[in-house]
Amino acid sequence: MHVPDNYLSPQTDAVAAVAMVGVWAHCAKVVRKQLDQKHLAFLGVAAAFSFLLMMFNVPLPGGTTGHAVGGTLVAVMLGPEAACIAVSVALAVQAVVFGDGGILAFGVNCFNMAFVLPFVGYGIYLLISTRIPGEAGRRVGMAVGSYVGINVAALCAAIEFGIQPALFHDASGAALYCPYPLSVSIPAMMIPHLLVAGVVEAVSTVAIYSFVKSAAPEYLLAEDGSGKPRRSSLVPVAVLMAALVVLTPLGLLAEGDAWGEWDAETLGELAGSVPAGIADGFSFDALMPDYSLAGLPDAVGYMLSAVVGVALLVIVFKLLSGLGRGQAQDGAAARA
Repeated sequence: MHVPDNYLSPQTDAVAAVAMVGVWAHCAKVVRKQLDQKHLAFLGVAAAFSFLLMMFNVPLPGGTTGHAVGGTLVAVMLGPEAACIAVSVALAVQAVVFGDGGILAFGVNCFNMAFVLPFVGYGIYLLISTRIPGEAGRRVGMAVGSYVGINVAALCAAIEFGIQPALFHDASGAALYCPYPLSVSIPAMMIPHLLVAGVVEAVSTVAIYSFVKSAAPEYLLAEDGSGKPRRSSLVPVAVLMAALVVLTPLGLLAEGDAWGEWDAETLGELAGSVPAGIADGFSFDALMPDYSLAGLPDAVGYMLSAVVGVALLVIVFKLLSGLGRGQAQDGAAARA
């Protein structure tokens, strides 16, 4: 679901980026009000879970691959606005450091995976959990919300791909960007997500949330509901994250590319030619392209990439939590 550069027109990228500026501003304002220093620092851990889930590629029908995102997971833990910020930062790390998702298409990818997915997923979670009492309602809400959320996000990506040949083509009618119309892009994206990726998203959301709630409930923004204070420890959460890092090379076992994420050469083989906008488009050299490092085996490079990504996300949000604390102290001193 990571849209590469040049598959969408600059106009499409620009519209999404402008829309996301307003979304980010709103979400940042809400996060500053809702999350204290502890929860803001934990948002880095939540972002790291999203980052790791996106590294676990799974085979999808049609010979493509896909992955979970964890947007609803973060939304249920810390709120949809926090999820939007967390997933956006994770996507930024993926694009800049690993070349996963385009630089120009960053706003589009954030719109789909950091905005649509967590807000839709969280809305459905609330709708179900408020009508089915107890933990069962919460789990059902998480599962259904995350399943629907990732599929709505996939539908958005399919529409963004599919409108390109109709809106942006040369005088002869040849597509300048993604060459596949809606009649191709929608079933190509939706069938695999409805059958497999959505299920993976639902299972991983419920499993990770249940684990974190058991080990470190005080780090979750939502009310526990038990009425009994419980001890929290991030040690089991860190162990789980370390285990996921070690297991990330399993994502290399899924063969094939995600639909719409081919390089120009592969697209030319599939479509018969490479659209001009893709052939002559923007290029960016990532620091560790495709989660690899020259001279290292693929599995080692993939695992090292997971370590780098997790470390960057945890550090970024730790620094932000410290900044927030400093601003709070300055405000308190000024009021005194």
